[in-house]
Amino acid sequence: MAKKKLSREEAKKRIEELRELINYHNYRYYVLNDPVISDAEYDELMRELMELEQQFPEFITPNSPTQRVGAPPREEFGTVEHRVPMLSLQDARNEDELREFDRRVKRALGLPMDAKIEYACEPKFDGLSCEITYINGEFTQASTRGDGIRGEDVTPNARTIKTIPLKLILKKGETPPPRVDIRGEVIMKKSDFEKLNEELLKKGEKVFANPRNAAAGSLRQLDPNVTASRKLDFISWGIGYYEGIEFKTHWEVLEKIGEWGFKTAQPRKLAKGIDEVIEYYREMEEKRDNLEYELDGIVVKVNDLSLWEKLGTTTRSPRYAIAGKFKPRQRTTRIKDVVFQVGRTGIVTPVAILEPVEVGGVIVSRATLHNFDEVKRLGVMIGDKVLVQRAGDVIPDIVKVIKEERTGNEKPIVPPTHCPVCGAELVREGAYLKCINISCPARLKGALRHFASRRAMDIEGLGEKVADQLVEKGLVKDVADIYYLTKEDLLKLEGFADKSAENLLNAIEKSKDTTLARFIYALGIPNVGEYTAKLLADHFGTLENLMKASKLDLLSIPGIGPETAESVVKFFQEPRNVEVIQKMLKAGVKPKGKPKEEVKTPFTGKRVVFTGALSSMSRDEAKELVEKFGGIPTNSVSRNTDLVVVGENPGSKYQRALQLGVKIINEEEFLKMVEEAKKAIGEG
Repeated sequence: MAKKKLSREEAKKRIEELRELINYHNYRYYVLNDPVISDAEYDELMRELMELEQQFPEFITPNSPTQRVGAPPREEFGTVEHRVPMLSLQDARNEDELREFDRRVKRALGLPMDAKIEYACEPKFDGLSCEITYINGEFTQASTRGDGIRGEDVTPNARTIKTIPLKLILKKGETPPPRVDIRGEVIMKKSDFEKLNEELLKKGEKVFANPRNAAAGSLRQLDPNVTASRKLDFISWGIGYYEGIEFKTHWEVLEKIGEWGFKTAQPRKLAKGIDEVIEYYREMEEKRDNLEYELDGIVVKVNDLSLWEKLGTTTRSPRYAIAGKFKPRQRTTRIKDVVFQVGRTGIVTPVAILEPVEVGGVIVSRATLHNFDEVKRLGVMIGDKVLVQRAGDVIPDIVKVIKEERTGNEKPIVPPTHCPVCGAELVREGAYLKCINISCPARLKGALRHFASRRAMDIEGLGEKVADQLVEKGLVKDVADIYYLTKEDLLKLEGFADKSAENLLNAIEKSKDTTLARFIYALGIPNVGEYTAKLLADHFGTLENLMKASKLDLLSIPGIGPETAESVVKFFQEPRNVEVIQKMLKAGVKPKGKPKEEVKTPFTGKRVVFTGALSSMSRDEAKELVEKFGGIPTNSVSRNTDLVVVGENPGSKYQRALQLGVKIINEEEFLKMVEEAKKAIGEG
């Protein structure tokens, strides 16, 4: 049934309704973590709003939910003057200093030392302080703390953070304040910080030292689209300037901020006297490693706002508040040596051997240097005095080099040319050096798991546990050994009986009949993923041709760069790899290439992305069909994407496709293309 065409006035009214609804559901989802509609229903609302705004662009406003992403990069940050200065807090480094703060407050107020002052206690999040200005309830401006008087204007970037409401949520009949400056911390979850650094390392880009730096660096991007791609959060801890509303206590401020749609600091406590503050301080230090955000202490504020005026401020900090800091997570020490550690994927990591030092209550004697790009970025040398950081159970890492302490006896860290475990020549993969010997003892478990994975040789039943046992019990000394396993061998493994042993042997046997593309991908050649493996298989046709290829041959293939070409050549020049491949071929593995002249299908050369659940098959099965018929399945939507297949409950890829104008089809249309492709190659 066709949608009724709305008049201009009807459209305006509906756009306003949709914005209210979407803002409310954003609050339920991102702030309360308690959605009341499905993702699909939310997407429908967003889709309807986008369509109406496209039809009536005169009604688009900066605070529409559709405008969170997409502002053009800026050339520079402007400055914003804070109406009420954003002062920093004085630190208390231990319980004694917290008690001294309590005594100072009592002296300043003329109270006896045994009086119990009420304090509002909150976690001190380690992020970037920001002020968000609302005029008549509408998000208007965002600025960093800066020097406390003036901060940087980060309005377009802050608009992309989903926990910052674009409009204050008001109770029925409530009037928004004419102006209110909400203050809080822009932070990043520990898990999101680790993922971001992994992504940056893969791209060969500079990593962040800690979640605070990641949050600050992500917010202070000239391109708001970069900020939008990072998972930032905003947790509010107070108010600066405000008009048209009155508060008696800081606790009341926090409650009101929460009602308006902000995340507020949790877990917090209203303490009756300094003893309860100390209890909270101990409790939070104990819990800090189990929380999703990085904390560096607690914040303690006199709860009664009328006392804030009496206590006043110094030029740098308020007298009514203090930060109770936890034991430091950073210490200085010296690097005695550097060793090279080989991981399960063959990546070689430089590890610093340190003069032992206590960091956060733990003795640390080793720290990761991540990769040789990081060594170069830090400018670190053996013998350097360095700042070491440890957070929770994470392996400590080196934050910076104290170059002023150098004596001239320091030695450079020279990257190895050969694997320290097996002696194979190392190759470069992005920011990493990698061992290319698929039989290297240090990487055999990982190589075996990858070889048997579904998108590679697809050996059902050979998962992580089985792969680990095969290596640990000495049954597999190289990947080819799986084709020589017997039933008796498998019965030695935990969890195997006659039937399960037979099933695995059958799966191993079945894997011998495979495509050349799958086989190349299964080998785990550095810089060679599924798509590159298919390019190589299509170009060379046979394994023999590929193994003889020169760097020049490889560079003649569109999509193959110098780093990939070098990786492939070096992989097949490694005698141990050739030996393992010959061993597999001898066991009956037959990787089949496709004839060079292929019939064209509706998928030939097309980059295809799937989003949402398909009813007729799994996502992997659909990707395999695209690949089979000459297409290229990819995971993200870009301007180079040719086709997006939408199933049930599509995600953000669908929205991205709409924005870029990429062709979108449903599952039924996809299945029709599959039938056409089958006919084209003679299967139909």
